[in-house]
Amino acid sequence: MEFLLQLVLNGVVIGSIYALVALGFVIIYKSSSILNFAQGEFLMLGAYLCVAIVGAYHVPLWAAFILTLAFFALMGILMERLLLRPMIGEPTISVIMLTLGLASILKAIAQGIWGTETHPYPQIFPSDPVMIGPLPVSQGYLFSVASVGVLLVLFSAFFKYTRAGIAMRATAFSQQVALSMGVSVQRIFALAWSIAAVVSAIGGVLLGGIRGGVDGAFAFFGLKVIPVVILGGLDSVLGAIVGGLVMGVLENLAGGYLDPVFGGGVKEVAPFIALVAILSLKPYGLFGKVKIERV
Repeated sequence: MEFLLQLVLNGVVIGSIYALVALGFVIIYKSSSILNFAQGEFLMLGAYLCVAIVGAYHVPLWAAFILTLAFFALMGILMERLLLRPMIGEPTISVIMLTLGLASILKAIAQGIWGTETHPYPQIFPSDPVMIGPLPVSQGYLFSVASVGVLLVLFSAFFKYTRAGIAMRATAFSQQVALSMGVSVQRIFALAWSIAAVVSAIGGVLLGGIRGGVDGAFAFFGLKVIPVVILGGLDSVLGAIVGGLVMGVLENLAGGYLDPVFGGGVKEVAPFIALVAILSLKPYGLFGKVKIERV
């Protein structure tokens, strides 16, 4: 029983990071109806940049964290301005291919600067565990889950109650309608990419602190989060939360119970098997909106 609880707890922690990165997908999809396949690279660069600032300039970690977020807010705006804005009105598949190319470029840049070895992370969280029942729980786990929870609640409120959030939803529904209502589609796109980049950078720093280091494998988080986004329904913040937690727990349970039986590898494919099974019952995801097209 204790082993099961430990697997579930670890799954909730990793699932919360999945949910945070999935939120970046949701933000961009809500504003532009496209998936950004460079989201995992944003996470990786955020983790690398924060630890590089600490090592190169010997600034406190909190200051490096703020500088990292500021850099990614600006980077998101610049990427939208230079790369995505010329693609407004183009077929969705063209924009998706652009994000795939951007992911490859960012990965190559990171590898060229920091190499392929693991870079150790400074200690972010206290090392003394907290006892929850019979389980010793790292304070880093608790802090990460709490931070992600607060961010997801804030973004849910942002989309529902603020003018910018409502404008994002209107832009995703129809760019032409949004323009006719006085919404600046270009500004909405820039805001969406800036927020998505910042969210991924936060996820990268939290993940680096939990794992104690960062390497190029962080980029694969973007691919692992795609089943989370699809499972949740693409444009649902609540779906990102639930999908992330479900996939995180499922992945850890598969790794703990099925990997020893089958000799490994089940942990990596379990989320995709679950995705296929769930989508066969709910094609639009758990919280996706059913779209009806009349001909």
